Amino acid sequence: MSRPLAPAGRLFAVAAFIEGFTWAGLLIGMFLKYGPVANELGVKIFGPLHGGAFLFYVVATVLSALRLRWPWWATLLALIAAVPPLVTVPLEMWFRRIGLLSARA
Repeated sequence: MSRPLAPAGRLFAVAAFIEGFTWAGLLIGMFLKYGPVANELGVKIFGPLHGGAFLFYVVATVLSALRLRWPWWATLLALIAAVPPLVTVPLEMWFRRIGLLSARA
């Protein structure tokens, strides 16, 4: 059984989910914009949402890394994970499994 998440770990988990969700919305919006429909509404909605979610994720990552004393490689990996689409969610699941989101004993 895994240990409960620390408050900073919960913040990171929420930020990772929101960042991944808005990435998915932006990808769908880009498909609708450049695909057969040619409708820009999805990009207009999810573009700014994803920009804000990206910034929130970066701040949550730095805060979590400092509060939970992550090793340098975990911090770097978490920051890089925000660039390719939908990587923050599996990264958060892995960090949870290896105990990086829980308070250290």
